[in-house]
Amino acid sequence: MLGAMNLFLDSFWRALAYSLRPRVIALSFLPLLLLVGLSATLVYFFWEPAVQTVQGALSELALLESLMRWLESVGAGNLRSVVAPLVLLMLTLPVIIILSLLVVAWLMTPSLVSLVAERRFPRLERRQGGTFWTGLLFALGTSLLAAVALVVSMPLWLIPPLIVILPPLVWGWLTYRVMAYDTLAEHASREERAELLRRHRLWMLAIGVLTGYLGAAPGMVWAVGAMAIVFAPLLVPLAIWIYTFVFAFASLWFAHFCLAALTALRAETATVSAAAVPLAASPAPAASDNLDPPHDTSNDQPPST
Repeated sequence: MLGAMNLFLDSFWRALAYSLRPRVIALSFLPLLLLVGLSATLVYFFWEPAVQTVQGALSELALLESLMRWLESVGAGNLRSVVAPLVLLMLTLPVIIILSLLVVAWLMTPSLVSLVAERRFPRLERRQGGTFWTGLLFALGTSLLAAVALVVSMPLWLIPPLIVILPPLVWGWLTYRVMAYDTLAEHASREERAELLRRHRLWMLAIGVLTGYLGAAPGMVWAVGAMAIVFAPLLVPLAIWIYTFVFAFASLWFAHFCLAALTALRAETATVSAAAVPLAASPAPAASDNLDPPHDTSNDQPPST
């Protein structure tokens, strides 16, 4: 328990130091460019139809319509025009977060794991326990489960404490599942990965949850409320970069933790194997060891007649 905690804290500080390296910061701009380009394309082609759809759905809510009429009566009718875009923006945030995680896992995690391996574990054997396509399918399936969990849990967000508890837990679980696989895919065999998950599952989940709460920090970007719509062209790229940087930090944390744990596991296995070799190599006692020595009859004389 104490050794796992030391590994947990040591990998945290190492990941924090590595995340400030120019190479890591430069790599974080690659997902940013891809996601900003994708977001700009979707906004250009689908933003207006999506806003109209949301406006139509909101207009059917009697309570919200009454609230809008009351706001108009007190001179705040302009808020009607920003409600639908703001709601649409909030609905797209989970999609942005999931895409940020997947793009970081695709474009950054292999390079970050290689960076950690080259500097700390240059002699660690690569046993290729996972493949790119297997990891991709695993990440997509896990992301789908996380999206379903978010949708199902949304009614519980109306309870004040749960809105700051449930989403980070979902992001943490998703981060743990994706990063644990990707950081071990190249170096660990399938059996080693299964053993490490069995031993350190709770610690890896803790890493995921903590980075999930760090991933909630970009939500402060949208705290400006209605002004978020005005500054969306600037706030969206900023939020995406924060998300990618947080997930890059998570990749480094998992890389340091998992590769160190893998090294310890192999050292333990080698020690057990070395202790078993002398026992297996020691010869069994000969069957004649417990018998009396043979009697020498060469000088015996035949009895006289």
